[in-house]
Order: sequence, then C-alpha cells, then structure tokens
Amino acid sequence: MIDEIRTVLGWLSLGIYSIAVFIVAVFGLLQVHLLIYYFLRKPKDGQASEDFDFPFVTVQLPVYNEMYVVERLIDQVAQLDYPLLEIQVLDDSTDETKEIIARKVKAYQAKGLDIKHIHRINRSGFKAGALEDALPMAKGEFIAIFDADFMPRPDFLRKLMPRFRDARVGVVQTRWEHLNETENILTRVQALLLNIHFIIEQVGRMNGHLFLQFNGTGGIWRKTTIVDAGGWRADTLTEDLDLSYRAQLKGWKIKYYSDVGAPAELPAEIFGLKSQQFRWMKGGAETAKLLLKPLWQSNQNLLVKVQGTAHLLTSSIFVAIVVATIFSVPASFLSFQVPKVMPLAVVSFLALIGLSMNYFIANLNRVRFRGNVWVRFIKLMLFYPLFLGLSLGMSLHNAYAVIKGYWGQASEFVRTPKFGEESASGRLRKKSYFSIQLDKIVLLEGVLAIYFAFGFWHSLSLGLYGFVFFHGVLAVGYGLVFFWAIRSKFLSGKD
Repeated sequence: MIDEIRTVLGWLSLGIYSIAVFIVAVFGLLQVHLLIYYFLRKPKDGQASEDFDFPFVTVQLPVYNEMYVVERLIDQVAQLDYPLLEIQVLDDSTDETKEIIARKVKAYQAKGLDIKHIHRINRSGFKAGALEDALPMAKGEFIAIFDADFMPRPDFLRKLMPRFRDARVGVVQTRWEHLNETENILTRVQALLLNIHFIIEQVGRMNGHLFLQFNGTGGIWRKTTIVDAGGWRADTLTEDLDLSYRAQLKGWKIKYYSDVGAPAELPAEIFGLKSQQFRWMKGGAETAKLLLKPLWQSNQNLLVKVQGTAHLLTSSIFVAIVVATIFSVPASFLSFQVPKVMPLAVVSFLALIGLSMNYFIANLNRVRFRGNVWVRFIKLMLFYPLFLGLSLGMSLHNAYAVIKGYWGQASEFVRTPKFGEESASGRLRKKSYFSIQLDKIVLLEGVLAIYFAFGFWHSLSLGLYGFVFFHGVLAVGYGLVFFWAIRSKFLSGKD
C-alpha cells in the first residue's frame, strides 16, 4: 500500500513538473522568436540633421529620498546640450533630500537655467502620481524622464529628438548602460540579464513591429501621447509598462534605439535588488490583469497579441519556474522509468534554450568591436552556471511578488536605494534607506538551498547527470541569495 502511494505521488510530481517545464519551454521558444527578429530587418536609426526644428522639451526627474545621488543627477541633467529645455525636479522626499534639491535648484536658477523644484507633501500615486501631477505644469511638447541614478550624456536630447519625425511615434526609449557593472557578482549578473532585454528583446520587438515598452526612465514621451492614452495611473507598480501598452492600443508607436545609452547604477546588494525585482514582478502581474483582455479585444494581429501576452506575463513565468524546480526533485526519482527517447533532463534544458541563446548573443554582441570575441565567449561560458543559478535563486522571491500582484493586495512603491560612488560594503553599513528583514521568503530560500543540495546528491547517486547540473546550480543560486541576505543583515548592524 505504501509503495503504491509513493508511486502515485511520484507520477503526480512528474506530471506537475512536466506541465511547468512545458510552460517554461513555450516561453523560451517565444524568446527564440524575438532572437530571430533581432537578426532580421535591422532598422536604420534616424540621425540628427542641421535643418531639424528642435521642439521644446521638459525633463522630469522623479525623486524620493535620494540624498546620495540627487546632486549628481541635477548636475548631469544641467549639462544637457539642447536649445529649448525646462527641468522639473519632482520631489516627494521626506528627508534632507528636499533641502539639497532646493539649494541646487536655486543655484542653477541664478545661472539662468529653467529649472523648478516641485515638492509634494504626500506620495499620492507614488512615481506615477508625481509624473501625472506635474504634467499640466510642463511647458514642453515632449517629456524626457530620468530616475535619480541616471546620468544622461549632454547630447542625449539632440540625438533622440529627430527620431520623432513620424507624428505617430509617441515614445523613444534608449538602452540602459551600467555605471557599476563590475562592482560585484550581483551587479555583473544584473548587467548580463538586462543586456538580454535591451539588446535582444527590445530590438526584436521593434524589428517585428510588436508591442514594446517604455522602461520607466532613459526615454522621451510625446506629451499628447500621455494625455491621449489616459495619463499616468497608479493602478500598478509598473506604471511605465501600463502606459506603454495603453498608448500602443491607442495606435501610438514606441521606438527603441540601442545606439543611444543612458548610464545608470545597478543595486549592489541583495535587498536593494529584491525591492526592485518585487516592484517589477508584482507590477507586471498587475498590468497583465488590467491589459490582457483589452489586448485580445483590440484589432492587432495575432502575432502582436501572442508576443504581447508573453511580454505581459514575463514576470509570471517565475511561478512556473518555481513549480518546475521544486517538483524536479521528486520527479527525478521516477526519471529512470521515463522512455529514454525523451529524458526529462533534455526537456529541462530545452526549456532554457531561449534565455541561454539570448544570454550569449546579447553579451557577445555588446562587445563585438572590443577585444577578442572568443575570449569573451569563454568568459561567458564559465560565468553561465553562476548567472543561471542566481537567476533561478531569485525565482521564489519573484514568484511571491507575482502571486501578490494577481491576488490584488496593495503594496507601497518601495524605492531601490542608490548610493553613488560609495562601495557596496559602505552602503550596507548606512542606516538610511535600508530595511533589512529576514522575512519568511529569505528563510524559505535557505531551506530550498538545502533541498536542492539533497537533489544534487540524489541525482548524482543515481547517475542522472542532467539533473546533477540542474540541482547543483539551484543549490548554489538559492544558497548565495540566502548568504547575501544574512551578510547584509550582519553588516547593517540592525536587529
């Protein structure tokens, strides 16, 4: 009787695992589809011309408690080389940031710069609320937006504004660059992952005439596009994705140009990264709830709808990843009974093919004209298991955020702390802007590290070498995420 129960539970685990892997595999194939578009029909970037009549631009800088980087931000934006320019510092701060901004703005106003300090006494609507409240005060026909850690180059606007020649282009988005990519392993992994989005996915979507997104910063909006699409809304934590899709459903175009970069700072410690990922993952689920139905009710072609659905459900894939990885351990007990023509390990690797191909091509293409491409390829090969492990190690936290998004539970817009030039260890010891909590998710990540270490040992003992690699990278990934959380807690000096 006990053996029968074990067999039933084993096959049930195998079935759940297989369904979850199939979902991940479909997502991977859609990523390959974007990769194909990346290689086909490369668009020609519009270039500035001497006879272009530059329109008025308002630069909006949404800020909340950014004492360590706000001066750098204002100084950098003040250097923008553009003839018709207004700067709005949208300040929701509750600490000394507002005094720092006030002094900076007053100093630049004395030099003749058109810059305004707009301070709100509440955070109603968070970033979306600040952008929406300031929009009627903006004098510009176009709105450029930069988060507090961004450092646009002086020629940013001159390069991009001619690309609005088409009157139906409502948004132009640029590629994020990474100021502190080499600071530690965490920043290196983030840079490699973001490169997939900004080098492969965005270009592929544009080449295929699919729906793109404004990434919240490092881009420019046509003001009439914002108004026509219904304005900034605080229904989700990803107001940028929400407005992007509403604008495109209204018939506006979003253009992405990888030849223009917007340098920014990456979170250099685990809790900063987790706060950012929580916002993106939960907001993605919230946006999917709101916009999947309008997308399918629109007159867009089937391919736009399918890829748009995959785009809106990108964060949701982490739920399938968590289910697949957890059930992979009991499923491995029965793997020897599965026909050899279709081993589970092979299916598992096929599910990752899209991410894997995009990882290598995006990060090789990034340095195509710098150094030996084969040396770079070998480095990427050596780093890939760690990249994969850390990506999977964040999946429980991300899946939890997604579930909260679909559940409809309201959440505060938690900012990602940025600290400018200081080292990561120095940041961790600062009391300001950090809430270091070893919550239930952190503890579960520690448990899963042990769980997958057991899976690694079990797979090794049975000679299931595909699962050996799979469970090994999971054990390392969850172990590092858990270790960094403990380390951050210790270095912060908080109880």
